[in-house]
Amino acid sequence: MTEVDLSKIEKAVSMILEAVGEDPEREGLLDTPKRVAKMYAEVFEGLNKDPRQYFETVFHENHDEVVLVKDIPFHSMCEHHLVPFFGHAHIAYIPRNGVVAGLSKLARAVETTAKRPQLQERITSTVANAMMDMLNPIGVYVIIEAEHMCMTMRGIKKPGAKTVTTVARGIYEHDDVKRAEILSLLK
Repeated sequence: MTEVDLSKIEKAVSMILEAVGEDPEREGLLDTPKRVAKMYAEVFEGLNKDPRQYFETVFHENHDEVVLVKDIPFHSMCEHHLVPFFGHAHIAYIPRNGVVAGLSKLARAVETTAKRPQLQERITSTVANAMMDMLNPIGVYVIIEAEHMCMTMRGIKKPGAKTVTTVARGIYEHDDVKRAEILSLLK
């Protein structure tokens, strides 16, 4: 596990402030490099974590129908611009042989996966793959909706535009009726 080099981040932030024409010694900016370094350590704390860890402990229930956790809030940092994107994840799965995960584990898997320089598409597939690997469910369907600040505050400048990504595994890959069931539950 690699430790975050806070002093290196502080130096880099000071250099960025100088490069854009600011004075890092100005009163309002004196502690900014330190604050940014602490923030980066926090928002990138998922770099050395594997979301599959949350599915190591399972429970056995007599349940073989859909489990859906929707509206899981998350935030991440776009790996292309290092600005935030944020939104909600919706995760559905059908347990196999009654093997279920704690509901909070789905949210933890999203959070851990999001806390690294990231792409929305990768979060979606990483969570789905972790669940398939560890729970061996009949199917997993992950939907993520997010607003990307790289589209809001720079470039095209379209605040409110949402990106939706989906990943279907198992039965959801080919069963349109099962997928439609999840979509209707999300409305």
